[in-house]
Amino acid sequence: MEALNYFATSWTSLDLLALTALGTFLGVYIGAIPGLSVTMAVSILISFTFSWDVNNALCLMVGIFMGGVYGGSRTAILLNIPGAPSAIATALDGYPMALKGEAGEAIGLSTVMSVIGGFVGIIVLALAAPVVSEFALKFQPRDYLMLGILGIMLVGSLSGNNLTKGVFAGAFGMLIGTVGLDPLTAEERFTFGVVELWNGINPIAVMIGLFGVSEALTQLHYMNKAAIKQKIDRIIPRWADVKKYLPLSLQTSSIGVIVGALPGTGGDIAALLAYDHAKRVTKNPEVPFGQGAKEGLIAPEAANNAAVGGAYIPMLTLGIPGDAVTAVFLGALFIHGLNPGPLLLTENPQMFWFTVGNLALANIFVLIFGLTGIKLFSKIVECPKGILIPLILLLSVVGAYAINNSIADIWWMLGFGVIGYFMKQYDYQVGPVILGVILSRLMDENWRRSIISERESLPDFFINLLSSPLSLVLFISILLIFISQTPIWARAKAMVFK
Repeated sequence: MEALNYFATSWTSLDLLALTALGTFLGVYIGAIPGLSVTMAVSILISFTFSWDVNNALCLMVGIFMGGVYGGSRTAILLNIPGAPSAIATALDGYPMALKGEAGEAIGLSTVMSVIGGFVGIIVLALAAPVVSEFALKFQPRDYLMLGILGIMLVGSLSGNNLTKGVFAGAFGMLIGTVGLDPLTAEERFTFGVVELWNGINPIAVMIGLFGVSEALTQLHYMNKAAIKQKIDRIIPRWADVKKYLPLSLQTSSIGVIVGALPGTGGDIAALLAYDHAKRVTKNPEVPFGQGAKEGLIAPEAANNAAVGGAYIPMLTLGIPGDAVTAVFLGALFIHGLNPGPLLLTENPQMFWFTVGNLALANIFVLIFGLTGIKLFSKIVECPKGILIPLILLLSVVGAYAINNSIADIWWMLGFGVIGYFMKQYDYQVGPVILGVILSRLMDENWRRSIISERESLPDFFINLLSSPLSLVLFISILLIFISQTPIWARAKAMVFK
């Protein structure tokens, strides 16, 4: 009963209710603008709220977190510009639906499934936090390395039917991600003596360029094509659709929770793993993946919202942030005199249950704000090309500049926009490039850590890789995914089922 009272604290206080609603509303629209990250918004809020009561501060920040994770899907669906890296997979099928005039249905369906995924993450946080956090602790550096390689292997799912082009795009992204100073030795890598490259190339600038600017340049070929009228007569999804896709939503939400609970991963990888899972378990989609399949829209949205609850698990129970935003939250809790960690559930249970209840409340507000304003938002797609293309470029420039208030990021964004344009012309997918950029640092750092932990002995590394059950499962998964994406697998399957 006492836990229930703590859970309902933000539900029964008008001030806390209003702050959660305000934070969620702002998060939805901040998340929809490329370059304005949720991490940045929460970081700025700390400086304004450090003197507030801890409950008031957390309500506003939690609302922005939940709303921002969902908000990235809006521009991903309407403009093919993901508002956040976790919405990259959403754009793969969400944008083709908008091109067919189904933007309203796409946003409505993604909203409902995002909320379902969010509740799955919150329920797991409430019921199984200690168990999941204990499982997350079993991951060694080599397992994170395997997880990164597994993510790179998903380029087959993001590159149509051409594995070679997908691997090339993923490798190109990894090359971009390694530009800068070596994280271990501080040696320059691919900087060519340019001091400005020491900090590397910002992945958000790369993402905005490859998706936003390249899309604007591509649309120049269709200036005379009439804008597609969007069907906004039904926003709330049909119950039959919700029931049909609920099992997939629950499966991918489970993926999101587990990946979200792994420190340093988050919704980016969760969404990509979920998209790949959806492609593998969906035998006969009504529309092919990449051309507007609803399964391809639902899977990443359910996963990246479930990853929010997963990211809170190691933060609250171990004092280890699950992603960048929870790292900022961890700092906020310390500023307010709280000590997240193994003793939180025993010494300060009210804060744990307050956080769970506030996350649930914010998730409800995501549903409310997510299903409103769609008609106005969808008008963006119906704009004439002469207005839409400058609008995309304007959003891209604002988003790139907002990262570090740097003109250099705008130049990087424009440069990668041109690269993305030519990639599309020659049938190379840009998604794997972003995936490579995001995962390169995770793989680089954990390769070093795994080698150091094995005392710089490469044979010992492979021995431990094969002797650890978790590492072995990940390694076998990588091999199976690689084999399944080659012509050999297709021929063998044809011979078996002939």
